[in-house]
Amino acid sequence: MSDNLPAKFSESLLIKEEEEEVAMCDFLPPEILPNILLRLPTKSIVKFTSVCKTWRSLIRNPDFISAHLKLSTDNQPLLLFRFCSDWLKDARLKDAMSSMRRDTHEKEVYKLYCDNQDFNEHTRFDFPFRTPAPGAPFRVVGTCNGLVCFTADCFSRIIVLWNPCVRMFVELPKPNVTYQSYGGCCASAGFGFDSKTNDYKVVRVVSVLDWRRNEFGVTPPKVEVYSLATGEWSLVTTALPCAVHPGDPMPFVNGALHWVALRRTNYEKYPNFITVLNLGDMVFREIALPILSDDEDDGDESHIHPVISAYGNSLALFQEEFRTPCVNVWLMKRYADASSWTKIVIFPHIGLRDQDINDIIGVDLVEGFKHRAKGFRKSGEVVVQLDFEQRLVSQDLETQERKDLRISAYNYTFVGSYVKSLVLLDKPNRAATY
Repeated sequence: MSDNLPAKFSESLLIKEEEEEVAMCDFLPPEILPNILLRLPTKSIVKFTSVCKTWRSLIRNPDFISAHLKLSTDNQPLLLFRFCSDWLKDARLKDAMSSMRRDTHEKEVYKLYCDNQDFNEHTRFDFPFRTPAPGAPFRVVGTCNGLVCFTADCFSRIIVLWNPCVRMFVELPKPNVTYQSYGGCCASAGFGFDSKTNDYKVVRVVSVLDWRRNEFGVTPPKVEVYSLATGEWSLVTTALPCAVHPGDPMPFVNGALHWVALRRTNYEKYPNFITVLNLGDMVFREIALPILSDDEDDGDESHIHPVISAYGNSLALFQEEFRTPCVNVWLMKRYADASSWTKIVIFPHIGLRDQDINDIIGVDLVEGFKHRAKGFRKSGEVVVQLDFEQRLVSQDLETQERKDLRISAYNYTFVGSYVKSLVLLDKPNRAATY
């Protein structure tokens, strides 16, 4: 169906306020109206909440929002990119003071790209927020059903849920576990959807400082969950006897959040594994990681910092290789089956001779360049940030074919799948509009 409204339908939008509801009901049968609205662009649907009370009530109905979300999910896939403006990209410690004195009108940039062969820019969102600390961008926690969750600092004290399509956001209340309340802590955060209760949840895993030993990981982490339905934080009472990497991503896959954790053994070794938290029953479980350390490490993986990512309905693991210009990508071919981990080594310099690669290695080591995998496209191609070329490419994991996405790479770049939605539109009393 065309996104353009019939002329007669457009004219009906000009009916006076007192005649609106009667005229609309006469013009369109009740069972037809929702089917028409559901197929219109999201921006138009939001505008039509101002047509009349009947339309506003229909569009803000949770069932309508769920139906619209399902249609959006079936439509063309989109990728959300977050970039920082040059003043944030170029900020360094040596000119931190000058950065603080700069005009703070520059903002972070959020763009949608069509995840197809052409990879065209689809939409650019206005970003209305500013961090409390000048020169420090927000950290994107994740995206889910059209919502973007981000935090303003590594302590995850300021957390926001934002739907740029409806221009609404919710600033979460202050968490229970904070730096002040525990005298020292660092946190990781994850964001996902509980389909059982139709609720969006933010999870904080907080490592608390042990003052006797002056280190993290001795005391079990605190876990607390924010529910959008209730608007409150609650502590998870189940013990979590492991340490976490602060600020690491916590991808949401198959109704659960996942993050890399460390467990202290009797021999003061720290093996890595994946902790899984199901958002429906709030039960923890574990998934084993592949062996990432060398034999000489003797089982201690505390110096290894793998990063996990969503890979379709399963997981992937990125392991940066500092001695070569390659990226190790581990794919879990069957979700939750540790035996299905498969290692794929990708070379962003595909097509170069071995000697050329060796020459580049020397440049990388001197300049400190690292190639970072940022996420996956719908096709399964991995998006890689090439630091030495300052751009983003996607690479086929089987053929090693590389495609230039024609996007400049910046520091703090985020890449994630996205669907347009009306989520938050049914919460006018809790969500703010800008």
